[in-house]
Amino acid sequence: MTEHEHEQERVHDGTNRVHDSTDRADGAGHVSTGTTTETGDDTAAIPELVIISGMSGAGRSTAAKCLEDLGWFVVDNLPPALIPTMVELGARSQGNVARIAVVVDVRGRRFFDNLRESLADLEARHVTRRIVFLESSDDALVRRFESVRRPHPLQGDGRIVDGIAAERDLLRELRGDADLVIDTSSLNVHELRAKMDAQFAGDEEPELRATVMSFGFKYGLPVDADLVADCRFLPNPHWVPELRPFTGLNEEVSAYVFNQPGAKEFLNQYTELLQLVAAGYRREGKRYVTIAVGCTGGKHRSVAMSEKLAARLAAEGIETVLVHRDMGRE
Repeated sequence: MTEHEHEQERVHDGTNRVHDSTDRADGAGHVSTGTTTETGDDTAAIPELVIISGMSGAGRSTAAKCLEDLGWFVVDNLPPALIPTMVELGARSQGNVARIAVVVDVRGRRFFDNLRESLADLEARHVTRRIVFLESSDDALVRRFESVRRPHPLQGDGRIVDGIAAERDLLRELRGDADLVIDTSSLNVHELRAKMDAQFAGDEEPELRATVMSFGFKYGLPVDADLVADCRFLPNPHWVPELRPFTGLNEEVSAYVFNQPGAKEFLNQYTELLQLVAAGYRREGKRYVTIAVGCTGGKHRSVAMSEKLAARLAAEGIETVLVHRDMGRE
């Protein structure tokens, strides 16, 4: 994994705030399925199931080791066709195997077909399963493979980028089905472990967890955003000399932003929209959402709006992580 600036996190107004200058993706924590199955005369609880997949070199092994340290029963590179059997064996363990994590390394079309069949089988059995997908940029993956001087498993006689492209195409559908996508492009091993700890070490899972991320459009859209809001319709404090050095965390900057026509209305109506979307996510079983709020540089308007928006969501009972991706990047 690449070197990265130290991640700082603290609690404020019911939200977890992260000041960062890289793409981040956050999701939900521990889930108790409450599902049971009949085994003879006994009623056995079906284990929680997490499927870890994603791009080669994006940190699947690190994520798996983290869950293992948290007490999960981890199986690395289990053939997808055997996943339902593993769940059944866990259900017969009389509670000794309550949480199972399976690392799936999808490197062939038939392998992928088997995974889809297994997921359909689990759904037919009403087994609650979650998919964690480890994502990373092409540049980061190339650097990692070059640093260890190993070929990409799918590159064949081609280049590393050819193997990455082939794998990305093969995993496209699985990524779309993932419950949690973690972009590790700028995370080191310790930061990825911290993210996994934060998501899976808790005793209870809220109904929905949200990440509110401020960003600058000039640095690119967050690749893991589910929803994107644009604050560039508001006047930019950058052009006010006495406000330019500060960020949206400054009270004067925040007051300037929210005194502009449409700012408070946008916050109120967007919050109402998110409440509607959140209700739909719950009905569909989606438990993680990343809301990106952008302005030009990710320093003033998006930061101020994200702060207020995160506080509103926290007040609604949605556990919220606040990330300022590009603040301090100038």
